[in-house]
This record gives sequence, C-alpha cells and structure tokens, in this order.
Amino acid sequence: MNFIDYVKIRVKAGDGGSGCVSFRREKYVPRGGPDGGDGGSGGRVIFKATDQLNTLLDLRYKREYRAGKGQNGMGKKMHGKNGKDCLIKVPAGTVIKDAETENVLADLYKNGDEVIIARGGRGGLGNAHFATPARQAPRFAQEGEAGESKNLVVELKLIADVGLIGLPNAGKSTLLSVISAARPKIADYPFTTLVPVLGVVKLEDYRSFVVADIPGLIEGAHRGAGLGFQFLRHIERTSLLLHLVDISEMGKGDPVEDYKRIRRELELYSPLLVKKPRVIAGTKLDIAGNSKRLNRLSRYCNKENIPFFTVSAVSGEGIRQLISYLSIQLQKVKPTSDSTMPGYQ
Repeated sequence: MNFIDYVKIRVKAGDGGSGCVSFRREKYVPRGGPDGGDGGSGGRVIFKATDQLNTLLDLRYKREYRAGKGQNGMGKKMHGKNGKDCLIKVPAGTVIKDAETENVLADLYKNGDEVIIARGGRGGLGNAHFATPARQAPRFAQEGEAGESKNLVVELKLIADVGLIGLPNAGKSTLLSVISAARPKIADYPFTTLVPVLGVVKLEDYRSFVVADIPGLIEGAHRGAGLGFQFLRHIERTSLLLHLVDISEMGKGDPVEDYKRIRRELELYSPLLVKKPRVIAGTKLDIAGNSKRLNRLSRYCNKENIPFFTVSAVSGEGIRQLISYLSIQLQKVKPTSDSTMPGYQ
C-alpha cells in the first residue's frame, strides 16, 4: 500500500431544504390556513480519526466530498428530512488546514477524535410561520441556506516517541530492524527508505515505545531537497530525537559536520525541533577502524553535553544500553502545551 501523507481536497456541506407553501385543504374545514412545513437541514462534513488507517490513500483518489441536501418541507406542517452527514475517516495524527489561509482547523491527534469541518445550511421556514392576523394566507416560504464549502489541506504526522534522523546510509533502517519487528528496506545505496517506517520497541517489563525511521535528510531538505521536505513534519510529534552518525572508517566527511548539517536543517524547518531532547548514536561500530571518527564525535558530544552512544546493529554491541537509556528518558519527557507529543506507553 502506498504511503500518502499529504492531500488537497474540497468538501461541501449539504444545502438546507426550502420551506413549503401549502394550505390546509380538508373537507368541512373552510379557509384551513397555511400549513407549509420547514425544510430539513443540510448534512455536515465530519472528520474522524481512527487507528485502523495509517495513510491518506483513500483521500488521494477521491478529491471532493459532499454531504446530503436537506429535504424540502411538505404540507400538513411536515418537516423535511435532514441531509445525511459525510463522515471522512483519517489516521490518528491528521492535521486539517484551510488551503487558502493555511490556518489549522483541526488536529485529530488520537483515535476517536472528530470535528465538524463544514456545517450544513439551515432549512427554510414554511409559510405557516409567516401567518399573522393581518396576513392570514402568506403565499411565500423561506429558501434553505447554502452549506459551507472549503478547500482543505490534509496532512498526516506520524505519532511516534522516538524519531530516527541522520544522513542517508547512516544505518537508521538497519537499527530499526534490530530493535523492533519492523522490516524496512535495507541496501547499500542512499535513499533506500522512501517513506517513514514505524517500529514498536518492546521492553522487558512489558512496556513499549514507538520509533519512526524518517527517510534520509540532506542539506537543503527544508527547501525541498531530497526527501526531507516531505517527511520533516513527522518529526514534529516525536518526544525525543535519536540522531545516527556513521563513525565507520568507510564514512565520508567529518562526523561532527554531518551532525551539524542535519541539525541546521531541523532548525531552518522549525525552531521547535532543535529544542527537543536528543541523543547521538555513532553507528557501524563493528567497522570503526582506528576509531578516529568515533573519538572526534565523542569529544564533541562531551563538550556540548549531548548523550552519546556507540552501537553496531550487526554485532548488537551497545544496543541494549541505548534502548534502556531511551526508555528512561521517555518516561521523563512530558508533553508541552505548544507541541503535541505522544505519551509514553
């Protein structure tokens, strides 16, 4: 199944039904008077979050959604039937924005959250409402109101506790496959991972936390270079960032500069991202060689007071210590009011 996390759609709530112009016609009842009923209200457009979906694929192939129209009023003061609501189900973690103003209309963060995005028009009043002593036979009724219509941007932001970030080929997918049951694509060329992948890390005390493998970022990602611009939004909901840096003798460039480049991209995309708690892990320890790159990165982390670990997904060295540290830190992290973060499970 394709991973779709950004779509543009149009929604239209139902128009209200018109009121009825009718007069009571009954045997032996002369001049029965007006008895036109009211029109029904138009249906609403409702978004609801569900854990049964993990992509916006359904919205990709249907770009317009309409709620039902209200039924017109009828004689004998019969009220028209209300229009049927249009219910759109989306994955938990979906943000809905107005496409024209870019204002956030709703953030459906957890399963069961729902919001009315477009309200239906009110039904018109029948002519029975307009009868007065001076106007006993009104021959007019009220028309129904038009339902709201909106152009929307629907974005999915994955809900995860830990976000795996780093340059392409830093070992993110390999690490995720070792610490969880996830099976991302792994290869020895850049941009192997084309979509974010979630994995659940299970701990010995029956707790767990969710890790998201974010596709490889490169310099200029905040402007759309590489894949980063598409998936940087998924880091916004994470409670903690795990930055992987290649410390192997096969690595290219300076490991500290590799870290700084990605950190700079996060800051340019959103200053809030660099305020998140972070951990640096030097990967591919099994082929670290003379440890020159490892020592360079370790000294920098000590100087900047950044937690630093070295791991090897192949031999398993350092994995247990890293997972234990992440679980302890996640218990300390609490959601803030200006950025929604998932709670620790």
